[in-house]
Amino acid sequence: MFTLLLAGCIFALSAQTDAAHSHSHGGRKIEFPNIPGFQTLKCDFHMHTVFSDGNVWPTIRVEEALKDGLDAIAMTEHLEYQPHKEDIPHPDRNRAFDIASKFAQSYDLIVVRGSEITRGMPPGHNNAIFLTDANKLLVEDPIEAFREAKRQGAFIFWNHPMWTAQAKDGVARLTDMHKQLIAEGLLDGIEVINETTYSQEAVTIAQENGLTIMGTSDVHGLVDWDFDLENGGHRPVTLVFATEKTEAGIKEALENRRTVGWFNNILVGESDWMMPLLQASLVVEKAEYSKNTQVAVVTIHNTSDAVFQLENLSPYSFHRHADFVTIGAHETVELEVKTLELKDTFELKFKVFNAYIGAELHPELVLPVVISK
Repeated sequence: MFTLLLAGCIFALSAQTDAAHSHSHGGRKIEFPNIPGFQTLKCDFHMHTVFSDGNVWPTIRVEEALKDGLDAIAMTEHLEYQPHKEDIPHPDRNRAFDIASKFAQSYDLIVVRGSEITRGMPPGHNNAIFLTDANKLLVEDPIEAFREAKRQGAFIFWNHPMWTAQAKDGVARLTDMHKQLIAEGLLDGIEVINETTYSQEAVTIAQENGLTIMGTSDVHGLVDWDFDLENGGHRPVTLVFATEKTEAGIKEALENRRTVGWFNNILVGESDWMMPLLQASLVVEKAEYSKNTQVAVVTIHNTSDAVFQLENLSPYSFHRHADFVTIGAHETVELEVKTLELKDTFELKFKVFNAYIGAELHPELVLPVVISK
């Protein structure tokens, strides 16, 4: 037991050290590979400006998104909570979107119209995106606000269900009202990642109720400060696997649950989309035997911004590594694999510790290896 705990501590410390260098490949732009048949779009659908309780003008959110290499964002101002209204009075809840979308017209960035339905529990806070008019959601009955959003064709997701202001123990739980929303088709997704928090319980809720897994920044201040970008941090995002980079393409992907959340170097998503992402991220570039040995040198390149923490599950041991291997963002490593006999092909199998396909379930990745002739 002590050995396992010690190994875990060393592994965690190593991961934190490597994570601090996750953007060393060339700036802060978030990079993940496309997967077969789909574009991997980096999206953040929960953020605030001075038009609710944020601290920046909407154009700043666009500039931050461009620096982070995002493909789509949404201004999701609180409908009912307007702490700056004495200084910035505005009767139009679409105003932040109008400013941001106009500013973004010159750039390759999609700005989606959205709002945050801000209520006590239940139903708590929920984002409605792909709206046509946020003002029409200002109604007394919370269920009717969801219904109006759906009449506008919105995609609706439950924000920070683990928020201790509304869940004192930090545990996300479905209430009867949430069950009603799901039954009526009024709730499409759930944040398993919000700002600096992660909820295993929300992952279970998503998988048991057919909800889309979401990861968002919920940023109120500056992205640089809130997520410590100077020291290797990154903003949380939803990776959306879309057939095309359009608003319609993103909405279709969200509705069909083709997402993976990324936060604090953790990837969370359904196996159907996590596995192609891992396979596209970790690529065997070359494999050959060292001269006059049965030790194969396998070169693996990481094409993503994630720092992968792997445990060897193969029947082969390594010559220069233990069974725990870390591959940094955009890093190439060489594994010396003791195959005991010369082989034309073999497989390496790893458990990916910084990825989750269930509340406590890590994916197992198989990398085919072909020896160069």
